[in-house]
Amino acid sequence: MKTLFAVIVWTFCAFSAVAQSTPLPSWNDGAAKRAIIAFVEAVTTPGSPDFVATSERIATFDNDGALWVEQPIYTQAFFIVDRMKALAPANPQWRDNPLFAAVIDKGLAGLSGASEHDLAALVGATHGGMTPAEFRAIVAEWLKSARHPRFQKQFDQLVYQPMLEVLDYFRANGFKTYIVSGGGVEFVRAFAERVYGIPPEQVIGSRAKLKFESRDGRATLVRDGSIEFIDDKAGKVVAIEQIIGRRPLAAFGNSDGDFEMLQWTTQAGGRRLGVIVHHTDDVREYAYDRSSSVGRLNRALDQAHAEGWTLVNMKSDWNAIFR
Repeated sequence: MKTLFAVIVWTFCAFSAVAQSTPLPSWNDGAAKRAIIAFVEAVTTPGSPDFVATSERIATFDNDGALWVEQPIYTQAFFIVDRMKALAPANPQWRDNPLFAAVIDKGLAGLSGASEHDLAALVGATHGGMTPAEFRAIVAEWLKSARHPRFQKQFDQLVYQPMLEVLDYFRANGFKTYIVSGGGVEFVRAFAERVYGIPPEQVIGSRAKLKFESRDGRATLVRDGSIEFIDDKAGKVVAIEQIIGRRPLAAFGNSDGDFEMLQWTTQAGGRRLGVIVHHTDDVREYAYDRSSSVGRLNRALDQAHAEGWTLVNMKSDWNAIFR
């Protein structure tokens, strides 16, 4: 009896260990999951013809729509609106600007039809005049109370569990993981390490201009309110080269804004992986692609097969959405 009991216990423990070690548990078995695992195994197995040294294992991830929710509008837009409303009483002159007045009075609806130049003006008005550390602290505090209008949860709770598993899986296999986002770099740095396990030096994003000042005899950097660099589309490739200095082995995105990053990654030769998260689940999250004004996926969707990119069908490939 003791022997039988020991066998049962051993079998249970062995089964549990296998279950726990199985990568990507929130992914249903399918072509997308198999492609990711096959790629990682190929480039990390010594003796494999596709083996790549640890120092060269770089994976880049878009943030909005690839790691967390981006509908009905980018999270940073919610922050801009809330920040403008909070600062409006101390800035009565903003009422002279029709766009600013519309945002103060109507919130997100006031952003309707806003151009890239308009958004830059809003960022300048609400994000400038402080140090990067002060700005990150304001973002972190805002995240504690801000709620998504549909899910009524904190934005940093609306992170995709399957993608968190991908990040962990890649890092467990010697990859250095980077966020390459069109969002503000300091905005993303405010939560990236806590939420994704990605340190600030591995976050690439759109950048505000900084100026050096001496405040009370102390060296200080201050955001001057203007935008220095937009990290989107081809800008992502430029930033990857300038900041990382290595071509990624794998890139994950979800929109046409990631097209060039995916091309740059997968056309480099050797074993590469390009992945597109396709939003197809309007029950658990959102369904959108070609006609969406946020996270539009059209060109990349058309070219995915020809480029050899893996399409992730959120509805069928993921058995869970949020963490």
